[in-house]
Amino acid sequence: MIASVSGTVTALGPLSAVVEVGGVGLLVQCTPATLASLRVGEPASLATTLVVRETELTLYGFAAPDERDVFEVLQSAAGVGPKLAQAVLGVHDPDTVRRAVAEEDLNALTRVPGIGRKGAQRIVLDLRDRLGPPRGPAAVPGPRAGAQARVGSPGEHGPGGTVAASVREALGGLGYSAREAEDAVARALAALADPPPADPPLADPTGDAPAGDTPAGGAVSGAAIPVSEPDAATLLRGSLAVLRR
Repeated sequence: MIASVSGTVTALGPLSAVVEVGGVGLLVQCTPATLASLRVGEPASLATTLVVRETELTLYGFAAPDERDVFEVLQSAAGVGPKLAQAVLGVHDPDTVRRAVAEEDLNALTRVPGIGRKGAQRIVLDLRDRLGPPRGPAAVPGPRAGAQARVGSPGEHGPGGTVAASVREALGGLGYSAREAEDAVARALAALADPPPADPPLADPTGDAPAGDTPAGGAVSGAAIPVSEPDAATLLRGSLAVLRR
């Protein structure tokens, strides 16, 4: 088994990364959150597991050994293969998975595309005594942490690629349908383009103008600030938030 790889990231895609180790480029399948932490041209170290099938060898990579361990345990549940296990970790972090199984939270498990209610019940039954209790405090509901950096620029996903297309492809890799991905990306783009208005500045008790106000003759207060196109990680976070509602 290949337990880890360390090398330079030479390419990033919506579902995978290429890490060059000793002159050999290894294709590593990763969740969007793991891909978000990688940069082309920079060193990376991933915990990995090699899945052997009759016709292929597939290397799966994770930002931390804990994710790899949960990935491997998930596959011991009936009906859960590596792709579905990766989809689970694409939606939930390891402790959220542990908590969902320990508390028999079927709703959390069925948020993963490809897992229905019966599948969630089977996972709870098979893994109740294998995953163990959560190792940290309860996570705040919302998109997975770790996607604070970009998943990759449009150019890193091939010629003619766009941020929206890359995010749709990543969602498809997690098991969402093309229609679900398209709708989620569209709604996330709309939300990001129209953020909630900022609170007005507090009045100064001395009677002076609030700090930051533009003096007379200056720029108009409250003028709109142009919103640039979101990067892939921001759009992915927003799309996952839409899908989890």
